[in-house]
Amino acid sequence: MDFGFDATTESLRAQLLDFMDSRVYPAEKAFHEQLAGLPDRWAWSTVPVLAELRAQARARGLWNLFLPGEHGAGLTNVQYAPLAEITGRSHLAPAALNCSAPDTGNMEVLAQFGTPEQQSRWLKPLLDGAIRSSFAMTEPDVASSDATNIATSITRDGDEYVINGRKWWITGALNPNAEIFIVMGKTDPSAERHRQQSMILVPRATPGVHVLRGMEVLGYDDHDHGGHAELLLSDVRVPASNLIGAEGDGFAIAQARLGPGRIHHCMRSIGLAERAVELMCARADSRAPFGKPLSEQGVIRDWIAEARVRIEQLRLLVLKTAWLMDTAGNQAAHTEIQAIKIATPAAVEWILDKAIQVHGAGGLSQDFPLSRAFAGIRTLRFADGPDEVHKNSLARAELRRQRQNRAM
Repeated sequence: MDFGFDATTESLRAQLLDFMDSRVYPAEKAFHEQLAGLPDRWAWSTVPVLAELRAQARARGLWNLFLPGEHGAGLTNVQYAPLAEITGRSHLAPAALNCSAPDTGNMEVLAQFGTPEQQSRWLKPLLDGAIRSSFAMTEPDVASSDATNIATSITRDGDEYVINGRKWWITGALNPNAEIFIVMGKTDPSAERHRQQSMILVPRATPGVHVLRGMEVLGYDDHDHGGHAELLLSDVRVPASNLIGAEGDGFAIAQARLGPGRIHHCMRSIGLAERAVELMCARADSRAPFGKPLSEQGVIRDWIAEARVRIEQLRLLVLKTAWLMDTAGNQAAHTEIQAIKIATPAAVEWILDKAIQVHGAGGLSQDFPLSRAFAGIRTLRFADGPDEVHKNSLARAELRRQRQNRAM
């Protein structure tokens, strides 16, 4: 494994670092001020300063970096990893580069499984940044950490499908520019367990699509990236041609979508942790209770040292995972994907907690980005599967491997 930057990565990394310093960080305050002045607080993607950033990023070639193949920038996971880490340092950067979830995962689904017509109608405007999208899988009435429990029905009726169900925590659905939802439901409840589910495209304006309410995350409504909504789908009718893949392909498509999504979350989280350490060190040097700077206190130094160790461990594990995905495929990297999904949110949550502690009461306030970041990283311990599900699966695989080793 060689994690050195190749020429392409070096060039993009230099451009991105300059873009962050010269454009993104200075725009953070203006973004929130302009968003506060919008008639619709959920229309975050229409904020003028963000539109300017997106135009500048596109002009610099910093666009759709997440997507491999002909539809995107064509980068490998190892090439994209250090770039995604940089974007994780600011909540504005992923959106500025058209690399923010859930659009990234939806574009991957359409690029890999969509028909030419679906790609023309929905993938192209998503790649252009002209519209937004949402991914509707989680449900309030079932334990949807096991995706096979999903109860939303997708029933064939002639040349249409009829969809009924409730969804929640649907990121971005409150944004009026989220024009398309990818909905996961059951087309055949009597089929084999992992062949019951399908995915279908549901335009936002379809009759029967009701956005019921926004969901808060530890008191934050996350309106600056579209929020999270509860949806009611009541006798929603869409053409049969809106089905993605074939009936019964939904679970497999979800797994294909979640693999890259999990590693992208972890890449960005490392960047968030790096910014938290910077803030923690600056605060520790600037505050001097009891006659000496916080940075001279042993417990603070212990936290800073531990934070550095944890970040370096995470980065190496994420890079190994990216390398395996590139060289052996996503399935071969399944164990590593689970490992980073378990390790990254927990470690970054710990780092953010210590950074908040060093900032005192200010760390809990809106004057610093730490409390908001803490709420987001805590959410990540549920997003794309809760810790316990990944730990259970990883442990089963390890037990199986150890038993096979003993039998040899």
